[in-house]
Amino acid sequence: MFLSAATAALLMPANRSLKIKTYIVLALMVFFTTAGNALLDKGMRGVGALDFSAAASVQTGLVHMMASGALWLGVLCMTLFLLCHMLVLSWADYSFVMPFSALGYVLVPLVGVVWFGEVVHTARWIGIGLIVFGVVLVGRTPPATRVPAHAALLPEVEPR
Repeated sequence: MFLSAATAALLMPANRSLKIKTYIVLALMVFFTTAGNALLDKGMRGVGALDFSAAASVQTGLVHMMASGALWLGVLCMTLFLLCHMLVLSWADYSFVMPFSALGYVLVPLVGVVWFGEVVHTARWIGIGLIVFGVVLVGRTPPATRVPAHAALLPEVEPR
């Protein structure tokens, strides 16, 4: 027999420890994508504009890119972001995870202001506030609403 709806609900990963684990991995995911993109930006600012007009220019640009520590750290952070993203998607709903990745849009302007000296105008801050509001709404829902594939195959246990 397959699981009843009540038993499936008990096995669904909606418990407190899973929710905490989900938020920790989501926070790491947002941190790594923000740090990775900022490091890639910093690295490419150091490399300068790439010239594709001649093969020698392309080769020089690639050598400068490969020698940039900021670019390598950015790639590492983006790889860690991808690992966190895949990990959290293994137990949480896509419709729950993806809005949280939008928190990177909140951190990016902060990094731009603090690290790069950029000016962020009021309209952008209002948009960022709307993103935060949306993420808060999504965060009030359970991370997973489906029965894990392996749980559906377990035999149903009758209550005593």
